[in-house]
Amino acid sequence: MALTKEKKSKSLESLKEKIAKQKSVIFADFSKVNSADLFKLRKELKENGCSLKVGKKTLVRIAFGQSGISFWNNIQKVVPGQLALVFGIDDEIAPARLANKFAKTNENFKILGGIFENRFIDRERALVLANLPTRNELLGRMVGSLSSSMASFVRVLDKISKIESGS
Repeated sequence: MALTKEKKSKSLESLKEKIAKQKSVIFADFSKVNSADLFKLRKELKENGCSLKVGKKTLVRIAFGQSGISFWNNIQKVVPGQLALVFGIDDEIAPARLANKFAKTNENFKILGGIFENRFIDRERALVLANLPTRNELLGRMVGSLSSSMASFVRVLDKISKIESGS
């Protein structure tokens, strides 16, 4: 169904607003994904500080072009009629992780690439981002390794003091 100029203008403004707020974007082909599954994905994305926007490829190309982010030459060969755009507003990695998780359970949802740090990334790099641990998990690992080192140091000092007091 063709969009009127007014609807296209509103859609373009909405896309540009999301692009301005984003920390990262994942492009996905969602054709043949049923609406109930897409609704579940939207809900999960919203809970994690992300959002999903569906847009016609021409409007998406124009919106990113007007925002100063060029990627169209890299992705135009694999783009279907409409794109699902997964925007990361709070977290840069969450869109890739959540889109990849959804793609594993729904083979009709295909990650095509994305925008990370205002540069285009291909599908493979988007999947690498998707497999990174969460921020909290990384912080937990760091705290664990720091406390492990300190605990080992304290044990060594304790043994040294016991050796010196026993001599």
